Amino acid sequence: MARSLSLAAYRALSWRGGALSDVAGTGRPEGELLWIHVAAQDRLAPVRDLCRRLLSQRAGLKLLLTCPEETDKEVWGEGLMPLPPDQPGVVRSFLNHWRPDAALWVGGGLQPLLLSQAAARGMAMMLTDVQNGDLVLRKRRWLPDLARATLDVFEQIRVTDQETGRAIRRTGIAGAKVSVAPLLRVGASPRPWPEDELAQITRIFAGRPVWLSAWTQPKEFISVLSAHRQALRLLHRLVLVIHVADPAEAAPLSARLRHMDLRCTDWDAGGEIEDTTQVVLSAYGEDLGLWYRVSPLTFLGSSLEAGGGGQDPLTAAALGSALLHGPDTGSHRDLYARLARAGAARSVRDAESLGKAVVELLAPDRAAAMALAGWQVVTEGAEAMDSLIELIQERLDDRRAGNART
Repeated sequence: MARSLSLAAYRALSWRGGALSDVAGTGRPEGELLWIHVAAQDRLAPVRDLCRRLLSQRAGLKLLLTCPEETDKEVWGEGLMPLPPDQPGVVRSFLNHWRPDAALWVGGGLQPLLLSQAAARGMAMMLTDVQNGDLVLRKRRWLPDLARATLDVFEQIRVTDQETGRAIRRTGIAGAKVSVAPLLRVGASPRPWPEDELAQITRIFAGRPVWLSAWTQPKEFISVLSAHRQALRLLHRLVLVIHVADPAEAAPLSARLRHMDLRCTDWDAGGEIEDTTQVVLSAYGEDLGLWYRVSPLTFLGSSLEAGGGGQDPLTAAALGSALLHGPDTGSHRDLYARLARAGAARSVRDAESLGKAVVELLAPDRAAAMALAGWQVVTEGAEAMDSLIELIQERLDDRRAGNART
């Protein structure tokens, strides 16, 4: 549960190799250190995505992630440490120990003393994801002078809308510091696929309608197969690629397919896809990169029955597939909601509605429109993330150059 940390506890935490390690006695990691503060739990997933991308692009970078002092570790998960209270002695000790090269504050909950002391040490300071209503100091409204002094420590302030930007500029902050950018979103970074293999599988399907059921749980098998048989009545050359979430279930599913008199090939065993093949069985998650690319329509499994937990839809959307899903999307429900609002995803509740949706959405114009909407959702988040990474890299480069001169 929420608790304050002593300075000794802060000194027991460091980021090594991209993950925070709770190792008593360790000091500040050597090299370049970026401090990122996450003000709200719903910002954590995109910040973790930001961290992964930064670490892959900047050799030797170390990261320190902090969260509000009143944080439930069970909700937020591992790898973060609560900020110290905004008190002179603790703030001084925190900064003396970590000595960050730059700081990125994500969201509101600004701590005036901590931020002013950090800026006084010459570190680059950036603020992002500021929304209207974030400019509140705990339960008290900001005083104008305090707001201006605190916000002015940041070199760049990224707000989510023009109204928030105007409110910040009215405090006396230079307009050049303030820019409008979308909220950070978790992005998709699908691995490339060999063009020759992609071209070969496209030739094999030879214009046949194809749909994919990805991350299919055993308790979803009968619904997916029933939906496929239903769709086959109208789309006689339809092919289902069924990817099983648990590879151990591939063999029992193959036997079930034979019992249902569905002509199946086992892709992982080297089976050939023939003109009469109705189902392609796949069990390796790595191959989803291929199937998302060749299937204009994907049902994202682990979602039709309660307890499945859902799957991240962004990779499928990024690779051009229209999306279907069940009602249980788990921790990804916000992503599915965004895609649904954009017209890129649709929810189904059972085998019958799944079968109807497959027939309807495999019409070329429908699948293409949904795929385009999904791509727009993915790229919106990618542009905001890319611009922030570029800003961070520039500030760290400036800091490194300054250190070299001194």
